[in-house]
Amino acid sequence: MTQNSLDPAAAKSAPRAAATVFITGTVAIDALGFALIIPVLPTLLMELTGGGVGEAARWGGLATFVFALMQFVFSPIIGGLSDRFGRRPVLLLSLTALMIDFMLMGLAHALVVFFIARLLSGIFAATHSTANAYIADISTPEQRARRFGLLGAAMGAGFVLGPGLGGLLGELSPRAPFFAAAALAGINALYGWFVVPESLKPESRRPFSWKRSNPITTLMRLRRAEGLGVLVWVYFLSQLAGFVYPAVWAYVGIAKFDWTEGEIGVSLVAYGVLFVVCQAVVTPFLMPRIGERRVIWIAFALEAVALIGLATAPSPWVLYLWLLPALFTGMEGPALQKVMTERTPPDAQGELQGGLSGLGAIVLILSPLIYTQLFFAFQQGVGGVVFPGAPFVMAAVFNIIALTLFVVRKRQTGG
Repeated sequence: MTQNSLDPAAAKSAPRAAATVFITGTVAIDALGFALIIPVLPTLLMELTGGGVGEAARWGGLATFVFALMQFVFSPIIGGLSDRFGRRPVLLLSLTALMIDFMLMGLAHALVVFFIARLLSGIFAATHSTANAYIADISTPEQRARRFGLLGAAMGAGFVLGPGLGGLLGELSPRAPFFAAAALAGINALYGWFVVPESLKPESRRPFSWKRSNPITTLMRLRRAEGLGVLVWVYFLSQLAGFVYPAVWAYVGIAKFDWTEGEIGVSLVAYGVLFVVCQAVVTPFLMPRIGERRVIWIAFALEAVALIGLATAPSPWVLYLWLLPALFTGMEGPALQKVMTERTPPDAQGELQGGLSGLGAIVLILSPLIYTQLFFAFQQGVGGVVFPGAPFVMAAVFNIIALTLFVVRKRQTGG
């Protein structure tokens, strides 16, 4: 017998390591499934609608709205079901359903079929809360921060790598990324079925409750978090401005520069890399040296200027130059969260984070509608003006309003 077979700790560590790989893969696939299709969605929707890029953006925004709405509604429901029946069956069912949904989207030759698949994908992609619960089940308090960080890194990697991979596959066919996402979901489901154990003990399970599964309650937590005031609106507007990139980047690239799927994917990867460097390197370096309040207004001001530059860029190379401020504009999110946590008492920190998560879900629902419909209108011509960059101007307006609110609040409160 080997030493590991006699060591109870080693015997327990093997399934936990396998579970960590499985959960990390699940979160990465959730992100990949969203990001893979961004470069090819305009082409596929132009094929399904028979219209131009403006019409594709119009229907693409509605499809993304449906996806985000389903995620908002079903995320707490799926989490509650995992408390009742265990994490493993819920995750395996979700991955299997996602595999079928991605295949259905890839095979769709009618817009209604694509919308039904997108709706189902939104429901079954809402697994992040269950993934977090699984990690909490199998981790000691000392391990949780590191493992939750691993989940965050997996999601970030999915969003950064997804558009590049989707663009490369899209050069073969606009449907290829959907089949690739289906294959990833299927492989991870098989891995989970044969290797990963259940994490929630039977005695720790509880009955399913519709009251606890109401997504609106997460937003209500912000009302109980005192000392935030206008900061909530600043955070909301900053998030709304930032979501212009996934909402219309591909459509604008096609309309202005006639980009291929591969070129769209490369540009999104470039932005993602800059953003990750900002979060991992620039923010930790600058924030302790100049303070989070200066970081916030500098990031807002830079982003407003950069968004106007992106909206009016006459060539791809100028557009890439205007992406460089992303090395600094990503600082505003962490800095705002730090300011808000400082103004929230220790016993209300959970309510604050739950409320901010709910607010982020609302942003994900609203942003595709706002930006894609604005793009559609200006692509058709508003007052005789065709201006594909209009959504970026709107995002800059949101940023300017957020900056104004923050500066006025600082002068009134002194903090």
